[in-house]
Amino acid sequence: MRAVIFAEYGAPSVLEVVETERPEPGPGQVRVAVRAAGVNPIDVKLRSGIMSGGESLAAPRALGFEVSGVVDAVGDGVADAAVGDAVAGWPVGGGYAEYALMSVYAAKPDALTWEQAAVLPVAGEAAVRSLRALKIDRGETLLINGASGAVGALATQIAVADGLTVIGTAGAANLDRVRALGATATTYGPGLADRVRELAPQGVDAVLDAAGHGALPDAIALRGGVDRVVTIADPAAFDLGVPFLSGGPEDQTAEVLRTLLEAAVQGRITPPAPHGMALDQAAQAHERVEKGGAGKIVLIP
Repeated sequence: MRAVIFAEYGAPSVLEVVETERPEPGPGQVRVAVRAAGVNPIDVKLRSGIMSGGESLAAPRALGFEVSGVVDAVGDGVADAAVGDAVAGWPVGGGYAEYALMSVYAAKPDALTWEQAAVLPVAGEAAVRSLRALKIDRGETLLINGASGAVGALATQIAVADGLTVIGTAGAANLDRVRALGATATTYGPGLADRVRELAPQGVDAVLDAAGHGALPDAIALRGGVDRVVTIADPAAFDLGVPFLSGGPEDQTAEVLRTLLEAAVQGRITPPAPHGMALDQAAQAHERVEKGGAGKIVLIP
């Protein structure tokens, strides 16, 4: 099968398509013929070496943390999927490939395209995790910094559907998009705290920073401290005492997947609009993500 790997850290050009053996599913795993694989900022960070701690790669590495596809083999103990089933989830060992293994997956609804299903696991899980961490209730006011991005947009839609008042920040060009999601929109950047106070004179009950851009000091000022302020994007959190929610395997559950997929079918959320690129265009896909404003990209084997 064809798969994308990189043998050294560096620019997008280190990504290469190679021929390799199809992986065999272990106990509790399924193998899928990949129909779409999401490209995320974490992929770019891993490939660039920014998270390597200065160490070189010990062996070639694969990328890709969300896929949709058709089950073509099952491992021992699998009772909730069969060959021919359409599923989406988090791959084990990389998803930029013609075939991938999955331990955590959910059935792909017929109403969703392969691309739509493939872009929900990573951003959707991050949105759900962040909202749960804030313990927000119906009727409260939530500030989401970066409400037009993949995670921020899904968090905004979920929060609005759950009865929250959402103030969402974005660049000037994306304010109408944020309003269309059901939020009150404002720009991020200098003066954010004052703008939010004008929009919510009663104050905000929680803040989710999904974009960075140095918004944490304003978030802390609005909350009068770090209580109910979280970020998934700004490493300044470690110096400011704000929780940085990086997530882990324990957060990636079939229940979360089913909730996201069902919400998309019901129209409670709209998956990020995906732009498809060929598997051998992985380097170009990373270039677009690095430049920003590329939207959600999926690789099509």
